[in-house]
Amino acid sequence: MSDEIKNTENEAAMDPAEEQVATNPDTAPDAESLAAENAELKDRTLRTLAEMENLRRRTEREMSDARSYAIASFARDMLTVGDNLRRALEAVPDEMRANADDGLKSLLEGVEMTEREMLNQLEKHGVKQIDPSGEKFDPNFHQAMFEVPNPQVPNGTVVQVVQTGYVIGERVLRPAMVGVARGGPKAAPQADAPAAEAGHTIDKTA
Repeated sequence: MSDEIKNTENEAAMDPAEEQVATNPDTAPDAESLAAENAELKDRTLRTLAEMENLRRRTEREMSDARSYAIASFARDMLTVGDNLRRALEAVPDEMRANADDGLKSLLEGVEMTEREMLNQLEKHGVKQIDPSGEKFDPNFHQAMFEVPNPQVPNGTVVQVVQTGYVIGERVLRPAMVGVARGGPKAAPQADAPAAEAGHTIDKTA
């Protein structure tokens, strides 16, 4: 009699899931379903890790860009100052320079030193000049202001620079304003510019 009571108590304490398995063995998880579930969990884990890695790389790239291009607006404003210094120097005729007294010579030397130092400081922060004279016109870096009839050079060659251009990192800070040759022989195809090589892109958002 006591054995029957114990069996009844054990049956009452049985978990519903165990009871379902006990009453219907076909519903018990098999090796294939467990393997499939394990594969799905592994795939989710790998996807999550990949997303985290992509987020880390994107954040690092954005931080690097922020450091590199944070001074873009300031540097663009400083270019105007540099242009004015250059105009001041070019406004003095060569004859006046040759016959200048000590005061004027010192003034010109001071302006030249100021311009040179400003450009040096900008270059330390990644700002560099574009000197396209004699190069093939590139709309990514140059802005054509006029055409110059010149059959002596290939068509589309930059023959005159009206205003110097600048880049900061891989971005165009200010395109060079140029005059382009027209009427010469067709320019021979050439390799892409360094900024357009594999692994590099031209970004004009600075």
